[in-house]
Amino acid sequence: MPAQPFRIEVPAEVLEDLGLRLARTRLPAGSAEDGWDAGTDPAYLAELCDYWARGFDWRRQEAWLNGFSHFRSEVDGIGLHFIHERGKGADPIPLLLLHGWPDSFARFLKLIPRLTDPAAHGLPDQPSFDVVVPSLPGFGFSDRPDKAGLTFGFGDLVHRLMVDELGYRRFAVHGGDWGGAVAEQLARSHGKSVIGVHLTDVPFFHMFQPPKDPGHAEAAYLKKMEAFQKTEGGYAIVQSTRPMSLAAGLNDSPAGLAAWMVEKFRAWSDCGGDLERRFSKDEILTQLMIYWVTGTIGSSFMPYYDFGAAGPVRWTTEGVKTWLGASRDTPAAFALFPKDLVPPPREWAERFFNVIRWTEMPRGGHFAAMEEPDLLARDLAESFSPLWARAREHA
Repeated sequence: MPAQPFRIEVPAEVLEDLGLRLARTRLPAGSAEDGWDAGTDPAYLAELCDYWARGFDWRRQEAWLNGFSHFRSEVDGIGLHFIHERGKGADPIPLLLLHGWPDSFARFLKLIPRLTDPAAHGLPDQPSFDVVVPSLPGFGFSDRPDKAGLTFGFGDLVHRLMVDELGYRRFAVHGGDWGGAVAEQLARSHGKSVIGVHLTDVPFFHMFQPPKDPGHAEAAYLKKMEAFQKTEGGYAIVQSTRPMSLAAGLNDSPAGLAAWMVEKFRAWSDCGGDLERRFSKDEILTQLMIYWVTGTIGSSFMPYYDFGAAGPVRWTTEGVKTWLGASRDTPAAFALFPKDLVPPPREWAERFFNVIRWTEMPRGGHFAAMEEPDLLARDLAESFSPLWARAREHA
């Protein structure tokens, strides 16, 4: 079925129910001295929930979201929601933007206009892009996967969206977090369609098979990743082993959902400990609302569960795909933001990718498209412009 226009229209009863739940919020006891050391600061959570109940205007945010061109299309039996914005001028570069967790397609809303109309945003020397931003299956307004293991096929789904549904024979890909893992699937299995990938990290699962001969920078990186897992990685262990036990509480309690996710926006961003230096309350709550109104917090955990539950047969299959695939041939550009989880060294990326560009940014964190959209837009343009020109020459 061809893609159909889509509007976000949350029923009034969903908002009324949310208001009642917020009014009845029962926050845990906490000391004013606790701060963020043990998780989300109880005082900030109380402040955020009060604003959510009394000051946040979802209909205003909904109208802003609907200012973008939204669509839904059925691909291999899964309904995919996506934004599709056309670039200004001649020969825009088709670009697929892939989000991660704990965000959504809304990660890219500041970035999109800088890519589609760079001249209007102080970037007159940059090419424009046709931008496609899907909600990954299980996130936002896309369908939830109906069985485990489908995360390993996300690359095939979005490839079909770009090529079969939207008619882009060649395109560029950007992603980070889970979006980076899907970008690698595309580079590996659909290299003839992908002119190049642009990543903000090396997909995390590579660290589960560390090399026997790590260089000095790689050894330091692996040590930092091990420390991160011990101090910050509890969320991933729970989401990969007991996702439904966690989801039951977060899907029922807006305060619980906020507590679980807001702490990540603070810890993983370049905010210096002050969350609202980077994100307004409206930005934070709009991300939370996309999960709340769709009831997708549980299904957003499924990529963690799929990777955590994968056995030898699955990993052997993925290894064969990598061996037969093109991920080491597809050009790969990296933009590393200093306050991301644990930025890797170039040597580590070169074990898995054909690295043609390596940019270490002066500021920014895990949510680069939200935090530093100008820096990211320029790097995307400078990375993909020569690749697109080369692809056009050989078309």
